[in-house]
Amino acid sequence: MDTTVIMYDVISAEQRAAWTRAVDRFCPNPDRRTNLTDFAETGANRADKALIVALRGIVGADAAKLALARDGLSDTRDAGRRTLFGLVTSGDGFHADGSFIQHGVVAYTGSYGVVLLQSLATTLGLLGGSAWAVTDPAVGVVLDAVEHAYAPWIHDGLMMDSVRGRAVSRQFNRDHDAGRDTVDAILQLATGAGEPYATRFRQLAKGWIRRGRFLDAANVAATARAAALLGDDAVTAAPRPRGHRVFAAMDRIVHRRPRWSYAISLSSRRITMYECGNGENYRAWYQGDGATYLYLDSDHYSDGYWPTVDSYRLAGTTVDTRHRDPAVSVSGTGAFRPANAWAGGVTAAGYGVAGLDLAAAGTTLTARKAWVCLDDAVVCLGAGITSSDGRPIETVVENRATAAALTTGDGWAHLEGVAGYVFPSGPAPRVLRERRTGAWLEINDGPGTKGTADPVTRDYTTLWFDHGTNPSDATYAYILLPGATRRRTGDFDGARILANTGRVQAVRAHGRSAGGGEVLAALFWAAGEAGGVSASSPCAVLIRRAAGRITVAVSDPGRTTATTTLTLPYPAHRLIEAGDTVSVTTGERPRLTVDLAGSAGRTHTAVLATGRKG
Repeated sequence: MDTTVIMYDVISAEQRAAWTRAVDRFCPNPDRRTNLTDFAETGANRADKALIVALRGIVGADAAKLALARDGLSDTRDAGRRTLFGLVTSGDGFHADGSFIQHGVVAYTGSYGVVLLQSLATTLGLLGGSAWAVTDPAVGVVLDAVEHAYAPWIHDGLMMDSVRGRAVSRQFNRDHDAGRDTVDAILQLATGAGEPYATRFRQLAKGWIRRGRFLDAANVAATARAAALLGDDAVTAAPRPRGHRVFAAMDRIVHRRPRWSYAISLSSRRITMYECGNGENYRAWYQGDGATYLYLDSDHYSDGYWPTVDSYRLAGTTVDTRHRDPAVSVSGTGAFRPANAWAGGVTAAGYGVAGLDLAAAGTTLTARKAWVCLDDAVVCLGAGITSSDGRPIETVVENRATAAALTTGDGWAHLEGVAGYVFPSGPAPRVLRERRTGAWLEINDGPGTKGTADPVTRDYTTLWFDHGTNPSDATYAYILLPGATRRRTGDFDGARILANTGRVQAVRAHGRSAGGGEVLAALFWAAGEAGGVSASSPCAVLIRRAAGRITVAVSDPGRTTATTTLTLPYPAHRLIEAGDTVSVTTGERPRLTVDLAGSAGRTHTAVLATGRKG
């Protein structure tokens, strides 16, 4: 259809008719898959097909096809069951917390989600102002998704790999390509979005374009729109954001600070560890086992990372060192889910704590992993690391494509231009400096997306803890300081580990790391106490004390706890606000009872005034 539109004036009516017959055969409507007529399309696939049918209606002057395309977006055929303008509580589509899922169990904001946004933006623009304009009042769900679902994952114009699924293996669709497509779709939406959306979309886009790779793109239309926006002095560029988001429905965490971004990929019996298939993503084994992504000012993951990185040692993961064969699906695509329930976290005041009850696929390895995300640091903890398969177990602190200077000191290491690493207990990690060569074809030989066999070579610095063979209840602890100087690394004292066991992991942060206040973050894997805070049942807790307020946030990442009661060690005699699921008793030792049943991992919050009575 794209070809027909471009060549409309220079091809014959017979050629147009032949080409539209092909579309009528293979994509007659947006609602059903041609070879599986009982299979209803969802998400990006529905959006893509609606655009095809809309173009078919235009080039064939077919009013019925245009109506079919419009109605397909809202799924009027099935009474809106799979509408693209609604929120879902399971499976494919947008979730209330901003998650986007495709293929039922895959976090896919940055791949299928991008396709959906592109197709929707184009179709809405094509039909707008015509007799077939989309009038569904719920279209605001997609407009809200720009900031709620997409923007948190865009760092300086690129789309973070944590939410790109098997697309990370595509040589010709890397993170900056996906980011450019997303931003361009947002600019298309802005043309008909109305206010306040239009202005906000352009402000966000201008910031991303200034900091990203747009004007060197082969996409002429995207480049032209970007250049036009940069030349519009009436639009103020939005700065890098600050905040912390838990996307509980898709087991993803993202932490944003003006100088860096950090993403964590988790998995559970709800969300796959990874997806492969169609010849793509052959070395995906650990992409959802707590893999972490640190974004600074460079295109680190764009520049030949995936074909050259040691896929056995992705940063953030705890792994069995067994040999792995390429990840494959016998037919179509395969999504591989572990057995654990707990994956997720809690957030308040821009800080967060996340946890993963690791149940490694195909081995006996189990571990409890935690990440506490602060202003200038991420505290990373592991406990209960146990395995009985006769192989060494490792935790990977860093695996960075760089040959920059590495300096080590007493309990710390510093990688120039990247980060500092503090090791508050136990030995320093092992270090490997190596040059690695690979090819994109080795991780993707798909018929439509395969890479080249050209060799790609990159230098790597890897830091890891060796827990030995058959560890029992082993632990680790390290503190990541993104962009820190060597002096700052050696002097760091902004966080203290209060507990690191299989029952509770907890950290207290203060000063610069906590914005001048105090943050106490804890994962209670069972009822327990840490830092004077007690919990009656499993939950994730984050407490922020600053400016005369105590903000308490609680969640149930495992989705197994009905209620929990917290007792705080700080006096508070006035309740400022609380969600309808939180009951508070103030006093010298305030108590909060939180109704967690059915909350699907979301955060519950209360705010109290500090101080003693009178």
